[in-house]
Parts: sequence; C-alpha cells; structure tokens
Amino acid sequence: MSTVDKLVSASWVHDNLNKVKVLDSSWYLPFMKRNTKEEFLNAHIPGAQFFDIDAIKDLSKPDLPHMLPPRTSFGLSMDRFGISNDDHVVVYDTAGVGPACRVFWTFRAMGHDKVSVLNGGLPAWALKYETESGEPHEARVEKKYEAHNVDSLVCDYTDVVKNIGELKASSGAHGKQIVDARPNDRFTGKAPEFRPGLSSGHMPHAISVPFTEVTEFADSEHPQVLTLKSPKDIRNVFTAAGVDLDRPIITTCGSGITASVLYFALLHAGVNEQNITLYDGSWTEYALNPYSEIVKDSRND
Repeated sequence: MSTVDKLVSASWVHDNLNKVKVLDSSWYLPFMKRNTKEEFLNAHIPGAQFFDIDAIKDLSKPDLPHMLPPRTSFGLSMDRFGISNDDHVVVYDTAGVGPACRVFWTFRAMGHDKVSVLNGGLPAWALKYETESGEPHEARVEKKYEAHNVDSLVCDYTDVVKNIGELKASSGAHGKQIVDARPNDRFTGKAPEFRPGLSSGHMPHAISVPFTEVTEFADSEHPQVLTLKSPKDIRNVFTAAGVDLDRPIITTCGSGITASVLYFALLHAGVNEQNITLYDGSWTEYALNPYSEIVKDSRND
C-alpha cells in the first residue's frame, strides 16, 4: 500500500506540482445547471486535466449515472491524461470536498494507491495561487496504464440485499452497517429524490449520516472554502449517529458521489479501509428495483 497522504493542502500541491498529476473532478447535480468543463477551461490548477465523472463511467448502465468504469476504459482515460500506474495523482473539485472523493475512490478501486484529495479544492488553491485557463497541454505516456480491480471496495445490489437480510435477522447486530450520505429528509422519505419517479426513504437498518456533517468551512474569513473536518470530529459525527467504527461499513447515497465523501472521511478518521465498502449503484439502483424494501420514517432503524 502507498504511504502518500490521502489529504493534502494547497501549499503542499503548489510545492510538489512538478511531482504529481492533477485532476479536476468537479461535478454538480443536473438541476444546478453548472457546466464544469467550461468552468475548468476558465480556471484550473496549472497543468491539471479534467476528469469528467459523467463520461468516465460504465456506459452500459444508462439508468445508473455514475457506475465504476470497466478497468479497460479507465486505463484508456489514464493514457489520455498521461497518467501511469506509478504516478502520484491529486484530485480536486470546485466544491471543496465532494466529487474529488469519488474519483479518489475510483482510483483506489482500480488498484491505484498513490492518490490524494486536495482539501478545500480549487477555492483553497485560489486563495494563494494563480490559476490557468484554456485546454490542458497534450499529455504523453510511455507505458499504457493497467488497472486492477479491488473488489473489496465495491458492492452491488445482490451484496446489499444479502447484507440487509443479515441485519434484519439479527436486529442489526450482525452484517455490515449501511450508512447513508443523503440529506436526512430524503432518508426519512419526507423529501423527494431528485430523480422524477424515484421513491425516497431508506434501506432497512440503514443509518443516516448526511455527507455535509463531515465537512466544515475553513474559517470565518474564508466561507467559500469547504474542508474536511478533523479525524476526531469525524469520528464523533459517526459515533453520535450510532455507527460502530470497529464494525464493517457500507456507504451509500443517491448515485455514488457523496457516499464517497463518507468513505474518504472514514479513511481520514483512521478507519481500516478493509472495513469500508461503497455501494456503487447506491439508492438509485436500490429504489429502481421493485422488489426492494423501502423504509420511510424518522428513525435510524
């Protein structure tokens, strides 16, 4: 396993810019009508490439918007970026801490351990350093990228349903804990999902930990810079919600983006990565299946 820091500062990236490959992985919900590629062309960290979460994915599953890409297509994308298996990759986004965690998880799930997230994202960088605009420079790679799936980091619908059965049979005492990153009103069923026709609610025995609970503004002088909370504070957030950090955990959300924020926060808090799995299809896949059991209430089961 790599020894690179999972979370790095803007000053660290600046001082090591010639030693890392930088990716802008900004993404926003469709209703926000943000053109992240255009924003990237207007301003990005010098030398960065744009990782399009809506394009680098499993295109064979159009109903599921952000499924992990096949390793061959991921490798081809890395070749276009000029990224090799040995490169240290730094991912960031314009939200501060968000979609970059999804791309971090994607790299880890593809067997690439030398990857870090820029804490505070582009807003943190822009406080101190210049950005550049325009298309990135043409990338070159001497050896083709070879991805290797790390299956332990990913679970699918069948895994989740089987796990729910274990939780139900033991009143939650056995099986992996399911931790949901969506806002609590969608978790309880009080608010609708963004996708028309998709039921809100949650899986049996799931625990609500909205992803916003593990982030904070850098300080009162820089409210535009959203950063990850300290390991201690993150642990307190999870334990207060009823999560046992010594037991295995499945993170989930709407489509796999903010579940990655919880996954990354757990890593940052010192939880063993072997105890964390991300449900790639997340709530979209689960709720689309007419046989899924959906709970609507105000409690963590």
